[in-house]
Amino acid sequence: MRGWRRRDLLAAGLALPALALPAAARATSSNGGPRVVIVGGGFGGATAARYLARWSPQLRISLIVGRERYWTCPFSNLVLIGERQLASLEVSHARLEAEGIEVLRRTAVDFDPHHRRLDLDDGSELAWDRLVLAPGIEVMPEAIEGHGVDSVERFPHAWLGGQATSHLARRLQAVPDGGLVAISVPEAPYRCPPGPYERASLFAWWLAQHRPRARLVILDANDRFTKDDLFQAHWQAAHGDQLQWIGRADGGSLRRVDPRRGSLHTDFDDWATDLACVIPPQRAAAIARRAGLDEGRGWCAIDPVTFASRIHPEVHVIGDAAIANPMPKSAFAAASQARVCAAAIATALEGKAPPQALLTNTCYSLLTPETAIAVTGSYRATAQGIEPLPGTTGNSPADASDAERRAEAGHARGWYAAARADAFGD
Repeated sequence: MRGWRRRDLLAAGLALPALALPAAARATSSNGGPRVVIVGGGFGGATAARYLARWSPQLRISLIVGRERYWTCPFSNLVLIGERQLASLEVSHARLEAEGIEVLRRTAVDFDPHHRRLDLDDGSELAWDRLVLAPGIEVMPEAIEGHGVDSVERFPHAWLGGQATSHLARRLQAVPDGGLVAISVPEAPYRCPPGPYERASLFAWWLAQHRPRARLVILDANDRFTKDDLFQAHWQAAHGDQLQWIGRADGGSLRRVDPRRGSLHTDFDDWATDLACVIPPQRAAAIARRAGLDEGRGWCAIDPVTFASRIHPEVHVIGDAAIANPMPKSAFAAASQARVCAAAIATALEGKAPPQALLTNTCYSLLTPETAIAVTGSYRATAQGIEPLPGTTGNSPADASDAERRAEAGHARGWYAAARADAFGD
């Protein structure tokens, strides 16, 4: 699909829940109504909070953001190659506070779905009528033999954003000319499916500029990945033998690491690296797995119409922690789910059925700092599941011109600015 159609879908995804919401749920009243507590201050949680406040100003809304400073993960790969400053990714929740949302810089540690209480790390409790969990992911380096939290700096991943991004950027700059850089990709599902391949593309671009004799290898626990034909065509044309992708069938799954030597070990090969970016396996953050919401699977099943937990319907799970197939785990998807979830909660607290709404996603991936590709899709939520809408799913054209790839990068920057404004008001 061409860029203009994706922009139309984004606009539709932003507008549809508001258009479908019953008027009663949008009526103004004093702020003394039911309490909705939202855990997670990223794109999903912040978007849910703002839309609930907008549609149901009678609600008391508390947003648990977990930390004083927050940096977005989208566009962090540009920080790794020195094409963007980490400070440009920092966002604030001040606008949400100004809009009457209670922002608590605490960590949620547990919750009681029966008594509707949320425990915070300072020992306090919050009572709630509805709980929304948008806590993102946790990484599991210990799932890889020889790896663990103590060796993450040796094998940096920067998959959670923030200051770790700067550490990985410094490690890349220290790679010698003629050195070897490796990126290890975990078996799906994981946060941002095209993210490792965008990172590989940008690493390869940087190496070609600054370390032209260096090589890059991608060790992949998957045999197919999103936009793989577009990525691989670009890699071959731009980098040739300097970039090698090894899939699962060819022994790409990482089995073991050696922190002392900095080496990676697969079924068939041992790799002595100058930089090994090991992206660990992932699961929903711990708070989302409390009370058995993940049923031991690591991710939380939801009602696709309301994003209510299949285990405790008064608890909603959105974003990376939720099983929302075929939607990917992306910031775009999390924000889309947040609007649908907010509409469902607003109407439920009015005793009404949830509105029909459009779910949308677009994942942009930079090939270079100035060119990009994308995959897009729109979805309908039904009681049976989330279904792609015919004719709305597709990738950037394989034969796109350089001008079109540059335009796609412009669309990516435009989406990022719009998503930040929608979620955080900045």
